Amino acid sequence: MEATHFDSDIGRAVHLLGGEKTMEAKVNSALDAHEVLMKGLPAGALLHLVSSVGFLDQGPALYNAVGISVRTLQRMKAKGADELLSREQSSRAWRFAEIFGKAIEVLGSEAAAVDWMNKPAIGLERRCPIDLVATSAGAEVVEEYLTRMEYGVYT
Repeated sequence: MEATHFDSDIGRAVHLLGGEKTMEAKVNSALDAHEVLMKGLPAGALLHLVSSVGFLDQGPALYNAVGISVRTLQRMKAKGADELLSREQSSRAWRFAEIFGKAIEVLGSEAAAVDWMNKPAIGLERRCPIDLVATSAGAEVVEEYLTRMEYGVYT
């Protein structure tokens, strides 16, 4: 799948989380996102993200990205898409969607972004980006590295 161009990181994140219909809100700014995350994203947004980003339902990737286990995700599926995530889960899902969206934009395709997220990167001291997004500090490092890559600075 080729990268779809969005005018902002927010647009990419909203798209990966299923759009305004799935998120049950119009999100055009960081403050709009803040309000949605404070209330909690609908579980359907996370389910959409996981189905869109195939590797998230394998191994520790989901826990690193969002802080929930595959078993918890299965319970969410059984309960339905209307259940709300906690603020922490919502914030982590949003942050992962922003990072993954930026990776798609920088690398040119979803397949390239998936591959990059799961392989050690020289500029990240040979750590896998998916492992680093487990903490806010690690997620920040991954975002900074993507920005450097965008401008051609890989180390």
